Amino acid sequence: MNHRKSTAWIGALTLLPAGFLIAATTNVAGVPDSEQVSKLLSETKTMAFQLKEDAGIMESFTRMNVSWETHKVSINQIKDHVNALCRQVEKLNEVKATASPWQKAAIDRITPYLDELEGYTMAIIEHLNGETRHTLAEYKDYLEANADYSSDLAAMIANFVDYGKAKDKMQNLGATLEVPAQK
Repeated sequence: MNHRKSTAWIGALTLLPAGFLIAATTNVAGVPDSEQVSKLLSETKTMAFQLKEDAGIMESFTRMNVSWETHKVSINQIKDHVNALCRQVEKLNEVKATASPWQKAAIDRITPYLDELEGYTMAIIEHLNGETRHTLAEYKDYLEANADYSSDLAAMIANFVDYGKAKDKMQNLGATLEVPAQK
């Protein structure tokens, strides 16, 4: 009999800190996600993947014999993608006040990537236009950096969007199972 009581107390003492941990983490998550921000982030994800594909293709030109005109057409597409993403971030910043903490973090983390992509894209354009003389090695480095940053940006945004979807799914399952809400 005493063995059962001591086991029950040990179990209760073990679960008590876990309950506090769950309550602490759900308190932060208490701010609801903005549907508008989630939709804009999903659109941003699609745009970032388009940029990633084009930057990867252009970087592959360094291993092929393609005309400089093809380089110019490709970098103009990339510039258009970067500019479109910048406009998308402006939209996200306009609704940022309604965003949940994870959505705000996503918005804040996109801008540094775009700043870098704008710089590398402009350096490539300047090289192609003959405005600034870069060595071929530097040019290849800019193409590689553009491909890397665009790939990292697309992956990061996809991870945030996936996190939001998983969070929604978990909340919906909790509602279906009638799991009591944490305070």
